[in-house]
Amino acid sequence: MNKSAVVKFREKVGYGLGDAASSMFWKLFSMYLLFFYTDIFGIPAAIVGTMFLVTRIWDSLIDPIVGVMGDRTESRWGKFRPYILWVAVPFGIIGVLTFTVPGFGEGGKIVYAYITYTLMMMIYSLINVPYASLLGVMSSDPKTRTELSSYRMIFAFGGSIISLLLIEPLVEIFSRTKEGVNLAFGWQAAIGVFAVIAVVFFMGTFFWTKERVKPIKEENNALGDDVKDLFRNRPWWILLGAGVAALIFNSIRDGAAVYYFKYYVDDIGVFKLGFVDASLSLTTLYLVLGQIANIVGIVLVTPISNRIGKKNTYMFAMVIATALSIGFYFIGKNSIGAILGLQFLISMCAGSIFPLLWSMYADITDYSELKTGRRATGLIFSSSSMSQKLGWTVGGALTGWLLGYYGFKANVVQNADVQNGIRMMLSFLPAVGTALSVIFIFFYPLTESRMEEVEKGLGEIRSKQSSSKVHA
Repeated sequence: MNKSAVVKFREKVGYGLGDAASSMFWKLFSMYLLFFYTDIFGIPAAIVGTMFLVTRIWDSLIDPIVGVMGDRTESRWGKFRPYILWVAVPFGIIGVLTFTVPGFGEGGKIVYAYITYTLMMMIYSLINVPYASLLGVMSSDPKTRTELSSYRMIFAFGGSIISLLLIEPLVEIFSRTKEGVNLAFGWQAAIGVFAVIAVVFFMGTFFWTKERVKPIKEENNALGDDVKDLFRNRPWWILLGAGVAALIFNSIRDGAAVYYFKYYVDDIGVFKLGFVDASLSLTTLYLVLGQIANIVGIVLVTPISNRIGKKNTYMFAMVIATALSIGFYFIGKNSIGAILGLQFLISMCAGSIFPLLWSMYADITDYSELKTGRRATGLIFSSSSMSQKLGWTVGGALTGWLLGYYGFKANVVQNADVQNGIRMMLSFLPAVGTALSVIFIFFYPLTESRMEEVEKGLGEIRSKQSSSKVHA
């Protein structure tokens, strides 16, 4: 790799900050938003599930449009970095509005939730698709991309830990008003804190990163050609299916976790934070432990994948997650050590696959460029964001619908059927997602040896083009 193209430590940190910002909100959405809507906002779980499905399907269709826009953007900052600069502040503002309870009746609240949540998901696409695409143009070296992806994931789960560790204490603190406890204001103010942090992190990404990789063809591609190339790209379809299945697994487990502890385990405060007069609950401990385990998985994935390959690493991680998830069902609510232990192991497997997914999407970009002569980084990376949204959509909608199906009612003692249903949502049901992900990735063709051939082919083309420009 050319020395001028070496990605230094500060730039890796800068790239990671962007996903720390996104993940703070992503994790709050996936683990607390359904709970916020049912127990604080005051609308039924089944209605929330339908809202998640409708708004997220629409939003998933936005992602490829944003990807195409990025591919065709020309600025002094590059193709993708400008969006991070332009959208950071709106991202923070809409995030706060999403966790704001308006003074409306149930019908008005549902309309407000649809509008603000739809806007939040669109804003998320406008900043996260270009951010994801940035990985494909920071370096052309596959190992550097895996390393960048690992930095991204470490910072992502670091951001998640920040939000999960602080959300309940901040809500508790801000909820104390002169008029009494106001949970609605507590949530709004707590999210405001995360919004400010997110904007600062996004600015760090914008100022500390650089776009280097140029397409082998400088002229603009026809959108129809790019889309046709994408639909003919077999590795893309396979990775899309694997990603959707993995996100269904994560989404159901994450969405049901708060209910599991509140309505089955009977959550209690574990650690008292005397200096701020707040406490950390067992729920918080469980969720934060999961994020720490995710980071452990990310740290381990690079040396393991360098040794046995990305595809094999992904498959082994998902097979283990499937078996452990099934085992989670058989743990009693008093076996706290076993609950936390399996959470750590399952989360370690889950965390390890996401750097692989992002790195494989970058490989697919190169594969497509060699095969077609056209580079569509933004469009291909937008599909990765789309797979996240689709998996999250199906998983989130299923979580709300399943709670409604089992007969869940907010803020009351749940019967045995509801409790058993919640247990299923942390065990057998998400295990279906991991099993499907294994089946998809089994057919993934871009092994390390194949990618060496791709990089060699692209290198020869670029070398010839550079030579012809010199002699022109």
